[in-house]
Amino acid sequence: MSLFRRFITGISFLVAGILGMPAASMMADAHQQKAAITKVLFNPRTQNIEVMHRFILHDAEHAVRRIFGGSADIIKDAETQAKFAAYVRERFGLIDESGTDLPLKPVGFETERGFFWVYDETPIKPEMGSITIRHNALRDLWPDQVNTVNIEGLDAIKTATFQGSVELLSLDLH
Repeated sequence: MSLFRRFITGISFLVAGILGMPAASMMADAHQQKAAITKVLFNPRTQNIEVMHRFILHDAEHAVRRIFGGSADIIKDAETQAKFAAYVRERFGLIDESGTDLPLKPVGFETERGFFWVYDETPIKPEMGSITIRHNALRDLWPDQVNTVNIEGLDAIKTATFQGSVELLSLDLH
C-alpha cells in the first residue's frame, strides 16, 4: 500500500472515530431507562405508611457518578449507597391535607436483582382524606426521568406520575 493511501486510510479512521464519539456516548445513555417506581403502602397491620422506592440499578450507577463523582460505586460501596438513599429522601416527600410534611423515618436500602431500593416509613395519620406527593429524585439530572408513585393498601390503587415540569401531585385517598 502506498504511503499516500495509508495516510488517507489513517485519516479516515481518525475522522470516523471522532465522529463516532457522540454516538458512543449516546449509546451508553441509551441503556438508561430513566424511570423509577415508588410504592406508598398504607399498612393497616403496622399502622404505618411504608415507602419503597425502586430505581433501576444501571440508572442509579450513572446518577451516583454524576452526583458524587466518577469513583462512586453504588454496587460495592455502602457509603455511596447511603449517600444515594439520602439524596432520594431529600427529593421525596409526603404532605398531609394541612400542608404539613409527614416525617419519613429511614428504614434502609439495598441492591437486589438489578434494582436499588430505598425504604422509609411514617405513622398513618387518622382521617387522611388526601395526600400531596413530591418526587424529584433523578429529575434534577435528567429532565426526561419519569417517577411513578403507586398508593396501595386503600380501596383501590392510585397512581401519580411525575414527568416534565410536574413537581407536586395530590391524590384523594377515598
